[in-house]
Amino acid sequence: MYRREFLIRAGRMLGGLAASSLLSRRKAAASPADSSVVKLALCGDVMTGRGIDQVLPHPSDPRIYESYVKSALGYVELAEASNGPIPRPVDPDYIWGDALAEFAHHSPNVRIINLETAVTRSNDYWQGKGINYRMHPENISCLTAGSIDCCALANNHSLDFGYSGLAETLETLNRAKVKHSGAGGNRAEAEKPAIFELSENKRVLVFSLGVVTSGIPSAWAAADNRPGVSLLHTLAGEAVTQLAARIERAKQAGDLVVVSIHWGRNWGYEIPQSHRRFAHRIIDEAGVDLVHGHSSHHPKGFGVYRGKPILYGCGDFLNDYEGIGGYEQFRSDLALMYFVSFDSATGTLARLELTPFQIRRFRVNRAGRQEAQWLRDTLNRVGQPLGTQVTLREDDSLELRQQCWGS
Repeated sequence: MYRREFLIRAGRMLGGLAASSLLSRRKAAASPADSSVVKLALCGDVMTGRGIDQVLPHPSDPRIYESYVKSALGYVELAEASNGPIPRPVDPDYIWGDALAEFAHHSPNVRIINLETAVTRSNDYWQGKGINYRMHPENISCLTAGSIDCCALANNHSLDFGYSGLAETLETLNRAKVKHSGAGGNRAEAEKPAIFELSENKRVLVFSLGVVTSGIPSAWAAADNRPGVSLLHTLAGEAVTQLAARIERAKQAGDLVVVSIHWGRNWGYEIPQSHRRFAHRIIDEAGVDLVHGHSSHHPKGFGVYRGKPILYGCGDFLNDYEGIGGYEQFRSDLALMYFVSFDSATGTLARLELTPFQIRRFRVNRAGRQEAQWLRDTLNRVGQPLGTQVTLREDDSLELRQQCWGS
């Protein structure tokens, strides 16, 4: 039955038109002033469900199915008790706060996030999972307000409201003209990349995949006749060769390939050797140009291998965790936006810039000097084994030191 319902919804996916301002921005980004550089903007986990959904113009039914909190409004109350009142309803662009000006300043060709929520009216929550994120489909304007180009969906929240919820998520993104990768009506759809045409001979391909270590249930794996996500049970064995085959089928000369991967634990700075080996192998054997890692609730260290950046854990970019204690030492209120510039001719890293933000009242705000210094010191400490160091600039942004590029 779930397959039939999925196909019925999928048949309506192409309806609707994007706002003309969004289309014009994308056309402009496709022909940047400096054609020798391709710039990507990347964020980690963007959680627009649960508490954040409740302050947007079209909140879902607030009932949730967690052990201690039974209403998503509880997360709004925690945030307000911690940082002050949140206006309701907020405008769709409210959540992006100061990030909008940063997007405008950098003018990236493609904006990529990991969307960690179902976008659905469905009440068919995945029982026994513990935490289920949902955003009302009419709140999709919060993504288009940020001119988000691509959502990675191979994560542990895309099927929080079942197969019908996934179908509506895909339908809603398609109607909003927001491309996505990592989930679909079957394995072939889930494994397809999102493709962005920048010029006649330059494209960006985004592949999204998840690993069971991030908490994705094995039952969520897409199959030939079942919807789901592109899921890896291991990073060893044939995982690399299978991914390389997928990339080879889609890649053309001059393409930049991004692999957005949801893997590992939520807390801690350790980079497992299995992650490093896998990242190096997909660069060597599959022609990957950028590894966009996420799942950790805070930014982790990153490396550069053979001129290709590996972001092992980008951290949460937006969440509803304000007022929740227990892991204060990791400063999950601090977020980073990554701007990665590639030499258009060679596909190698030209520049890596990071903009620090702080989450307050369900809004992304530019971080102050003290917070930026904390992030610099943390990234330099955990980046030492990876051969990377960052500098703090006068505008409180960070930049990777090129002479320290390592692995």
